[in-house]
Amino acid sequence: MNNNTPSGPGGSQTFSPDSHLAQTHDVFNQPPPLENYNLYLQDIALQDAVKREGAAYATDALTELGALAGRRDTIALGFQANENKPVFHSHDRFGHRIDEVSFHPAYHELMRIAHEHGLHSSPWENPGVGAHAARAAKYYLHSQVEASHGCPITMTFAAMPSIMKQADLAKYWAPKILCRDYDPRNVPDSQKTSVTIGMAMTEKQGGSDVRANTTKATPTGSGGPGQGYELVGHKWFVSAPMCDAFLVLAQAPAGLSCFLMPRWRPDGTRNPWQIQRLKNKMGNVANASSEAELRGALAWMIGEEGRGVATIIEMVAMTRFDCMIGSAAGMRQATAQALHHCHHRSAFGARLNEQPLMQNVLADLALESEAALLYTLRMARALDAPDNEQEKLLLRLATPVGKYWICKRSPNHAYEAMECIGGSGVMEDCIMPRLFRESPVNAIWEGSGNVQCLDTLRALEKSPDSLDAFFAEVNTAKGSDRLFDAFVEKLEQSFGIIGTDHHRIAFQARDLVDRLAVSLQASLLIRYSTPAVADAFCASRLASTGTHNIGALPINVDAAAIIKRATPRV
Repeated sequence: MNNNTPSGPGGSQTFSPDSHLAQTHDVFNQPPPLENYNLYLQDIALQDAVKREGAAYATDALTELGALAGRRDTIALGFQANENKPVFHSHDRFGHRIDEVSFHPAYHELMRIAHEHGLHSSPWENPGVGAHAARAAKYYLHSQVEASHGCPITMTFAAMPSIMKQADLAKYWAPKILCRDYDPRNVPDSQKTSVTIGMAMTEKQGGSDVRANTTKATPTGSGGPGQGYELVGHKWFVSAPMCDAFLVLAQAPAGLSCFLMPRWRPDGTRNPWQIQRLKNKMGNVANASSEAELRGALAWMIGEEGRGVATIIEMVAMTRFDCMIGSAAGMRQATAQALHHCHHRSAFGARLNEQPLMQNVLADLALESEAALLYTLRMARALDAPDNEQEKLLLRLATPVGKYWICKRSPNHAYEAMECIGGSGVMEDCIMPRLFRESPVNAIWEGSGNVQCLDTLRALEKSPDSLDAFFAEVNTAKGSDRLFDAFVEKLEQSFGIIGTDHHRIAFQARDLVDRLAVSLQASLLIRYSTPAVADAFCASRLASTGTHNIGALPINVDAAAIIKRATPRV
């Protein structure tokens, strides 16, 4: 029967699916997809920061990566990698133990792009002015496409300072770490020119308290730095378990020590550490995280026996820096999505980004995003000056402060951006649900908020000059804004009032770290951003001691100028 010829009491009639009877409505007042644009060229704040922090030489490379990150097919890789979670295979079909995790090809392509652009290696290949800033800017762009594959990239990057402490091991491993050819094969490292490095620090009973670790390290010979040990125990979080080697903390005879544990033994047999299961995570799902048991796994000691925390601390500092980059990148992408949507959509007779209440929210999202970026790139400049004592002191205090604050601000920021888009922003074919699920990860991993605050207090206790270096940086903007001057003066007085009362300091640590973070962000915005951005930030964040809620900017800010500065043009 012809589907176009219905029959019945009224007789038969024919109609075309192209007739007006088949057309229910026209689709209009919807934004075009935010794709096929250059993430770098459409980010004024990032371009300014790159030049200011000494990385102008990387402009061409950043422009190239910005175009790649904005392409429709590249954006699709992020969706594909997250729609197809990693799968753990304990054994092959013949019953042999293999401990393999398989990933979607999109994940491997994202890893290949990251390697090709040196996100795992560039500051170690060519150190100097702007090296960390250029790499941070690239990471910032690339992780806006997909964040979770950044975990093995970050760990590989961050492992270098610790591995370089053991020259004999570094001679073999460093060239493979720095290689830009991505090789995901699960084969002995002797057969590979490129490797990735993971870390396995925490255990069930201790978590962040790694000194409570029970995994034991027994020397296979004389023992000591660079020598072989067998590790027996467990690890509660092993992220990216398909890495070629891992930095591990275990209890040697003289105390907690750092080890490099490969997947394979030098003789080409599998190292006896076994994945128990993959974590069932809320976010960060394209990257595998696992639980593992070490059953006499061969590893080599890095650094002095009993000095494991001191040996691995530089790796931890670098991973925390990347948490700042990743959260700042998530804020930028969420802000861009909200701004783009509201630039193209109208409601109640006006374009959304021209309506006062929405302008308040959009401008506030942009303020938070730019403040996070400027703080992060300022830390990159400090990393690029390892011989400058003031920069080292600033970095020691500002790293835990920034990791705490920037990462903790991300979840609410992601939610507010999602709300700007409305119902379609909750749908899984929009990037916003992924940004929202990803947003708590950096705040928890590499030391949660309380851990960062306590580390800030340790920095103040062990390196009291770090507070002077911090305020020297902050006070560079002194005299430029009345609210800023009053806020910083009160903050400096707070440290004098609290004094040496350790209980009181610990009890109020979050409040102190909040204010330290905001003071440095305000100082950077005053010095380096536009008056509209700086004035709005100071007026909204410094006028009271309470935590500022997104969308509560005071009446006298230039929201339109802030929105224009941050909106990507497609």
